[in-house]
Amino acid sequence: MTAFRTMIRRLPIDPYLLLLIATVAVAFAFPARGAAQPIAEGSVTIAVGLLFFLYGARLSPGAVWAGITHWRLQSLVFASTFLIFPLIGLGAYWATRGWLPQDIAVGLLYLCLLPSTVQSSIAFTSIARGNVPAALCSASVSNLLGVVLTPLLVALLLRSVGGGVSLHAIEGIALQILLPFVAGQVARPLIGGWLVAHRTITSVVDRGSILLVVYAAFSAGVVAGVWTSLSPGDLAIVLAIDLVILALILAITTLLSGWLGFSKPDEIAIVFCGSKKSMAGGIPMATILFAGHSVSLIVLPLMLFHQAQLFVCATLARRYARRAEDVAEVAVLA
Repeated sequence: MTAFRTMIRRLPIDPYLLLLIATVAVAFAFPARGAAQPIAEGSVTIAVGLLFFLYGARLSPGAVWAGITHWRLQSLVFASTFLIFPLIGLGAYWATRGWLPQDIAVGLLYLCLLPSTVQSSIAFTSIARGNVPAALCSASVSNLLGVVLTPLLVALLLRSVGGGVSLHAIEGIALQILLPFVAGQVARPLIGGWLVAHRTITSVVDRGSILLVVYAAFSAGVVAGVWTSLSPGDLAIVLAIDLVILALILAITTLLSGWLGFSKPDEIAIVFCGSKKSMAGGIPMATILFAGHSVSLIVLPLMLFHQAQLFVCATLARRYARRAEDVAEVAVLA
């Protein structure tokens, strides 16, 4: 088993990245249509609920409270999500306005106004051996605040008033994330020790839930015809801009974490929570905020960014984890 793990670590490409690419290919070849679509969506809901149940069962109440009260970390994630990101979005909007379709330029700014993802932010933080309790609090609070702040930012920066706070979004966060987590905390005295001793279970759920999200997202795009609404050249340009935005925010959060003296686990939580944007919340919100516009074009930068952040962060999480393993090995040898 040790030899097999060593061989996997020496592969020139991240095996998990290969799984992500294969999942995208399956989504294009066999998208969930008709009766299969609610099955795919239900599978994602179950996987995410199970993920947060396991997190709740593994994390001690003291660790959760430490994450909530880690105000410096929470403040930096908030600033990254709702201050730094919007400034980058404004730059992208004004830089592309006039030579890309107007709805695409609006979409680039819109994606920068959204809250962080919850599931993938925490999953990648866990894979990378980061501060999971702090990531759980940061991502969840970001989503709750985003339900209010995103429409306000859209109204302020784009003058596109017409949306409001979605009670359904708040209910979704409570039912899909907070309720399973609380249930896990309740069950922790019974199964917490067993889960800590069998970390592979949580690891499989971490990675499997992300693969399900990728399949469902790409599949929905194929069914809606989003991927064929622009030429390959236009899609490449939008993807390139998304990658520049992602590279900027990853660099900024990493540099700020180091400059402000955060530990490596805290840095991991900040990088993964502060660099994500939620497609699950962004697309439904766009249909309300941009009624009468070409919503499929407005959300296209978000859909491409969502896939890019999963691929890039999968590789980054694996690199963080490998570095942590190397440090542990050196400590054992010493």
